[in-house]
Amino acid sequence: MSALAHEPAVILIIDNDPIMLTGIAAVLNMSGYECHCARNAQAARKAIKSLALDLIVCDVDLGPENGLELCRELRQLPGIEDVPMMFISAAQAPDIVRRSHDAGGSYYLRKPFDPEVLIELVSKALWMPHLVQSRVAAMPEPIAEPAPATPVVPRSNLRHALSGIRMPMA
Repeated sequence: MSALAHEPAVILIIDNDPIMLTGIAAVLNMSGYECHCARNAQAARKAIKSLALDLIVCDVDLGPENGLELCRELRQLPGIEDVPMMFISAAQAPDIVRRSHDAGGSYYLRKPFDPEVLIELVSKALWMPHLVQSRVAAMPEPIAEPAPATPVVPRSNLRHALSGIRMPMA
């Protein structure tokens, strides 16, 4: 809800490397996002209980724990079902991208990465159609105003205006 309410999007970053964790948080914070950091699965679970998240950025390798498994677990928690997840890793495993998508990840970014690419992927993940749809549905009803006499988008341009929107089938 925060992204549409003109508040910064709330992002949880999970990485066991304190330098990487701080770097990611700094880049995203300077881009206007509200960042919270967790160095392990336990800290991530605790943070999720108290935050209304818009995105989770998680390292695949959290030391003794697996970030993919952690995110599968988190996905089962109430309020996290539609939160996009993005994975980062230095892993060179040939199937890591497929496994990250199987774990519910929207994007995968290999370390080291360009901060501008991180910002671009975060922005894309925050505006995924299902997320926008759930955020719009959660917005309070506006005060009733009379309907305009003419549509905002001329009918001839409506199909073109909506052609880029893809909604997942329920």
